[in-house]
Amino acid sequence: MAHKLAFIGFGTVGQGLAEILKNKKDQLKVNEQFEAEIVAISDFNKGSIYHPGGLDIETVLQVLKETGNLENYPSAPGLVRGWDSLTTIRESNAHTIVEVSYTDVQTGQPAIDHCRTAFLAKKNVVMTNKGPVALAYQELSQLAEKQGVHWGFEGTVMSGTPSLRMPIAALAGNEIYEIRGILNGTTNYILTKMEDEGVTYEEALKEAQALGYAEADPSSDVEGYDARYKIAILANYVMKEPLSVEEISCRGITNITRHDIESAKAEGKRWKLLAKARKENGRIVASIAPEKVEVTDPLASIKGAVNAIAYDCDLLGTVTLSGAGAGKVETGFSLLIDLINIDRERKLVNI
Repeated sequence: MAHKLAFIGFGTVGQGLAEILKNKKDQLKVNEQFEAEIVAISDFNKGSIYHPGGLDIETVLQVLKETGNLENYPSAPGLVRGWDSLTTIRESNAHTIVEVSYTDVQTGQPAIDHCRTAFLAKKNVVMTNKGPVALAYQELSQLAEKQGVHWGFEGTVMSGTPSLRMPIAALAGNEIYEIRGILNGTTNYILTKMEDEGVTYEEALKEAQALGYAEADPSSDVEGYDARYKIAILANYVMKEPLSVEEISCRGITNITRHDIESAKAEGKRWKLLAKARKENGRIVASIAPEKVEVTDPLASIKGAVNAIAYDCDLLGTVTLSGAGAGKVETGFSLLIDLINIDRERKLVNI
């Protein structure tokens, strides 16, 4: 039976997943025994459509490319238009909600309400929004467990790079007592540019904005707020310790100068914006701050808009993972792997 999906939000990431499902349909069916069917899309700006028998992905993408509005999707018997996000979650026949709406990272809304509504309706959720996981992990994870549904959020930390699934699956049995990471590609790009080309922070930021790595208002990246949310997710999910965002000290890279970069070079070190969480006396101490890292440190070799994370384990020592931390296809893949794993779990239950 096909895994029925309802998309809440259908911007770059949602369309990235839809394109993967379209292009890899046959391969996923043969190699993973995974079949997906998009039955609903509800987007605040693009409109809303639902058909219990499934929507044609190719037509959806073509209509959006040509008109930008789902209301231009061809009419058919059984097609419903105009549902808002909460109605789509409650009333559609979707097994899983793909939550990729535009969300206020400060409040986690409306994504937190979308998750609550889905779980209460006994529907799974996969998402890339950081806010709900960073701000409401304890509540939402308990609600999902109580309702017997799955909550996937691999893409919230390092996009499709498995910074969450890898330690849970491959490092099981270890105690992970410290996590250190470069969790923001924008700041790593800026620091790399300053070191390699001798430019100022302002010059490097301007180029990052021109390339699309940094927003017009770059404060979430350069002040460390983005990384702060991600280390909160890692502490709660991987280290299994409750940690609120407010408990994490946070300092960005805006005061790093060319002189600082050159001084670090002379010491055999390199500046990185590090996200850290460490177990100390039964609690987690976490921080975001620029640090001078020894060039022999695996994290020092990470350059450009790349992310990396190091897990310090009691049995295996330090394990370092690096990869893309953003991108349409990469983030779409993070949703796909969550969906595949939910489908595997569903099949095991039905054996």
